[in-house]
Amino acid sequence: MKAQDDKPLSIASPGRRRALRLAALTLLALVGVGGPAVAAPQSVAFLGVQFLNDHEADEPTSDAERARVASLDALFKSKLEASGRYSFVQMPADAKAEIAKGAVIGSCGGCEFDYGKKRGAELVAWVVVQKVSNLILNLNVYLGDVAAGKLTFVHSVDIRGNTDESWTRGMNYLVKNYLLAEPQ
Repeated sequence: MKAQDDKPLSIASPGRRRALRLAALTLLALVGVGGPAVAAPQSVAFLGVQFLNDHEADEPTSDAERARVASLDALFKSKLEASGRYSFVQMPADAKAEIAKGAVIGSCGGCEFDYGKKRGAELVAWVVVQKVSNLILNLNVYLGDVAAGKLTFVHSVDIRGNTDESWTRGMNYLVKNYLLAEPQ
């Protein structure tokens, strides 16, 4: 290739770099036009993680368990957002306080869908961890369609051991193998 003054263009020349950038942008635009459409992420009102301690009177909820609840909350949201399928609506402090004062999510006669509607979300989600003992815990994830007012995903896994690692592994497993699993 020669420039207008018949001197060869080097790869590093400004004219050559401009031509390469233009070619690359054109190629990217063409690939984007013919590529598959990517669905917009669904908006989710996340109502939090509930911890049910079956033996609260004998073995009160520990600070470590409260920390795990907060960690599970963040882990659940980050996994779903990272998938590109979901985005979470903001839950301001007053909304969280209203949820905390109200009936138990999941057994409130549809209040969870009302909370989702108030936040303008398409979906509503919450997690319940039931501590049967220090050896056996049950992790449950609920996801529902706000407009239809019905649950669309309910799944649980049993986890062995009441540790940071067991809670994290349980949530990772449930999200990867059930909630985000590709249909077969």
